[in-house]
Amino acid sequence: MFNGIIKLTGDIKKIKKNKNDCFLQIKTRMSFLKSEIGSSIACSGACLTLEKKSNNTATFYLSRETLSKTIFKHSKKGDVINLEKSMKYGDRISGHFVQGHVDTICSIKEVTVIGKTWLIKFILSPKYKKYITTKGSITINGVSLTISKVTVSGFQIAIIPKTLQLTNLINFKKGDFVNVEFDILGKYIKNFIK
Repeated sequence: MFNGIIKLTGDIKKIKKNKNDCFLQIKTRMSFLKSEIGSSIACSGACLTLEKKSNNTATFYLSRETLSKTIFKHSKKGDVINLEKSMKYGDRISGHFVQGHVDTICSIKEVTVIGKTWLIKFILSPKYKKYITTKGSITINGVSLTISKVTVSGFQIAIIPKTLQLTNLINFKKGDFVNVEFDILGKYIKNFIK
């Protein structure tokens, strides 16, 4: 479980993909203890297991299922990845409950800058619209965000300067793909109602 508050990123140093799985090496300033090997790390919103660590490099394994559901199928060397360690009991929760289970990917329709705030519109498949609501929580590339508006083709978020400074959202441009996780409470409520 994570809370979607990103303080560190990393760069893909090496990515080795084949039809069935993938190994991902990320160069980062995030430090890992030997005891953290096998623990869960949110990598741009996808909960991955830390396989190895050496100096400033962390290695992760991605299954075929993870590749099919995330932006990692499009990733390449040099891409910036948002990183978050799982929460500890007693930690402050500043965002919302994030599982690291990516529901879908969607694309960026438009980026508009107003003052120091970025307004970003996303195109979302109509089958997922039931999980979003204005002022509801959503996770984009592992970042806990609030939906500012539901649009005809998807939704819009507003990003403040501090979030841009600390995450890979600063690199967003029209046509980019992002990992999306819908709010867990909304998903369960929808399921109960059904």
